[in-house]
Amino acid sequence: MSWFCNSANCQFSVFTLTTIGWILSCTSMGLVEWRIWYMKDTPLYPPGIACVGIFRVCIYRHRTNSTTTKFCYRYSYQDTFLPFEIYMAQRFLLTASIFGFFGRAFNILALRNTSVKIFEEDTYNSFIVSGVFNIAAGVFILIAVLQNYDAIINSQGITFPPSLQMPFKPDVQEVGTAIQVAGIGVLPMLLTGMFSLFYKCPLYCQVHPDISET
Repeated sequence: MSWFCNSANCQFSVFTLTTIGWILSCTSMGLVEWRIWYMKDTPLYPPGIACVGIFRVCIYRHRTNSTTTKFCYRYSYQDTFLPFEIYMAQRFLLTASIFGFFGRAFNILALRNTSVKIFEEDTYNSFIVSGVFNIAAGVFILIAVLQNYDAIINSQGITFPPSLQMPFKPDVQEVGTAIQVAGIGVLPMLLTGMFSLFYKCPLYCQVHPDISET
């Protein structure tokens, strides 16, 4: 695999793909459509649609045939009703965004050295450290995605505060677009992280040339 990542053009492509994955992953944190709840009209709760995100929930109520109201509630550290998968996803995604930032920083440093023809051990180590950060960030995001996907598939509920007027479980629960965005962002981060780990300076053969007998 090392031959695939030896050229400077390849490393710039790796940096671009990783950056795209990191942006998608960070974007998924701000999206609220991780879980889509469809709630029918009951004597206790009015009908509506709820988008359950990692950091907030937004509820859409149909008041009349032409009027829909929206109410969003941002989670706080005092909230004890959050399920384990959302609680851990908050930590995983924040950690992944920080790891991804450091991965970009080390990658930029290594690319700078490569562009000015500085092929030293520091350049090699910067690519390695960047790959480690990218893989770690991708693993954290992947765990958050899988935990929440499993909660949706198994129709797990959430005990929201009574003020939100939401049932423990909806009538229908679907995977939201935020999970799909995060899942797409994971792939380039993991793959390019592996490529960076197998990087070899292209001038090592020139620094340590083979001595042939004449």
